[in-house]
Amino acid sequence: MAEYTINKGIGKPAEFKGLKSQYLFIFAGGLLSVFILFVIMYMIGISQTVCIGFGVVSASILVWGVFHLNEKYGEHGLMKRMALKNHPRYIISRIAFIRIFKNAKSAKL
Repeated sequence: MAEYTINKGIGKPAEFKGLKSQYLFIFAGGLLSVFILFVIMYMIGISQTVCIGFGVVSASILVWGVFHLNEKYGEHGLMKRMALKNHPRYIISRIAFIRIFKNAKSAKL
């Protein structure tokens, strides 16, 4: 029987098979939604081969996508990427251009 370590230490992120923190939730939620869609499709009466094919293909894409995001952005990368939407694109300074250099010269003296 395989043994999995539970206690990683204080301040370390939850990790399972290389997936860290928020990617675990995306992975688990995605697989759950694929399973629910599979069951709904099967109960509607869609062919069993189509349902299995849909499940395998969508689960494979989900696994590849989550591991790709984990590798590309790291532990906190998705949160940083979402935070970029709240940052201003440009910093507008309404101070006259000459005043900026006058203040810089007086600060050096």
